[in-house]
Amino acid sequence: MLTVTVAAGLAIGLLMGVLGGGGGVLTVPALVYLLGSTPQQATTGSLVIVGVAALAGTVARARSGGVRWRTGTAFGALGVPAALAGTAVNQWIDPTVLLLAFAALVLVVAGFLLAGCRRSPAAALAPGARPAVDEPVGPSPVAAALVVVPAGLAVGFLTGLLGVGGGFLVVPALVLGLRMPMTAAVGTSLLAISINSGASLAARAGVAEFDWPVLVPFTLAAVCATVAGRRVAGRFSGDTLTTAFAVLLIGVAALVTAQSVLAA
Repeated sequence: MLTVTVAAGLAIGLLMGVLGGGGGVLTVPALVYLLGSTPQQATTGSLVIVGVAALAGTVARARSGGVRWRTGTAFGALGVPAALAGTAVNQWIDPTVLLLAFAALVLVVAGFLLAGCRRSPAAALAPGARPAVDEPVGPSPVAAALVVVPAGLAVGFLTGLLGVGGGFLVVPALVLGLRMPMTAAVGTSLLAISINSGASLAARAGVAEFDWPVLVPFTLAAVCATVAGRRVAGRFSGDTLTTAFAVLLIGVAALVTAQSVLAA
């Protein structure tokens, strides 16, 4: 069991470090189907794993200037009240419905991400290039707010509801809506994830069940891999990373849907 736990943590941490999201998308199914957690337990455990790993990834990328602090903080702050609402709803949803909703959301996001990657040249950045993370890019402040506000609220609600960090929504919003380079979007997404996960965990304190013998090694492995993922990401273009992210989401959605239908 420990070997499976560590292996899952390494895979999920690497994904977060390279793509800036997707950790919760894999953590919830891993906890349910590999480690025997209930959907509610898995969504709570995912917040611990993804939140801590995202914080470590944010620190690692900040050292090289790969975080847009204002945008990431805005996403996180907007998501806090929505995350509290999502956490309340989570406790009342049937487990099978919860997983099917999770799969449907992931599939929709993957489709938008693939479509946007094909038409948005800003999604790509030459390997090794470092954008000036605080200089204006993309749309005007008003147009940016029209993207950041609804996306931030949606990410927060889904973080609380489904136990996902929200990177699979933050990254597309940054890349497609704000025309941010993928390499900058990754670090900014990790910042937003850490804020939203912390808020959702605070809302569950005292009522949630934590399987610490599983969560501790899982989280430690994820943290190590998230930090290492920053080096791997520099070897690929933004388009390659975006496409890989979308394909992974489609696979996860298919797996969760199949498992949920068979278990119903």
